[in-house]
Amino acid sequence: MSRFSVKPLVYAGVSVALAVLFSYVFAIQTIFVRITFGFLPIAIYGAMYGPMKAGLVAAAADFIGTTLLGTSIFFPGFLVSGFLTGYIYGWFFYRKRVTLRRACIPFFLVMVFIHLGLNTLWLTIFYHKAASAIFLSRLIKNLLCYPMEVGLFLAVYRPLLRFLPEQFPQPEASRPAPSTGA
Repeated sequence: MSRFSVKPLVYAGVSVALAVLFSYVFAIQTIFVRITFGFLPIAIYGAMYGPMKAGLVAAAADFIGTTLLGTSIFFPGFLVSGFLTGYIYGWFFYRKRVTLRRACIPFFLVMVFIHLGLNTLWLTIFYHKAASAIFLSRLIKNLLCYPMEVGLFLAVYRPLLRFLPEQFPQPEASRPAPSTGA
């Protein structure tokens, strides 16, 4: 019998919908800086289903959000950034005990390599502006948002883990040994 479950697909759809809402509808937008909460469903999904699925969900959310609600045309670089962001969250949170330190590392990597690195590159290509003109405002925004993102993730993740423990795979060492039934 097949072990296929629709639960990951349902959670993927909900995560994409929430990420689109948090990134495009409830976003604070300027020309070069956008403050969103779209990272939250992607990071939570990464903790539930791993890096590859979280990357695909993040890429789907970026594509759907840009296509349906975006304020500019689709640019494939941001799709790559979205995938890598979801992948990083999934890599660090899936089957791992999430502590403050473990939460800080992926958010820092996403901030430095994706937001300040790749996304600044995509914006310079897309808008034909000098990276130095874009980078400073993005640096300030990311430095201010970093602690907020880590804190918000932990504030949402910990209660979800408590109320839905079966949805978040934990490391093998933290699981009790199966009983022999003797």
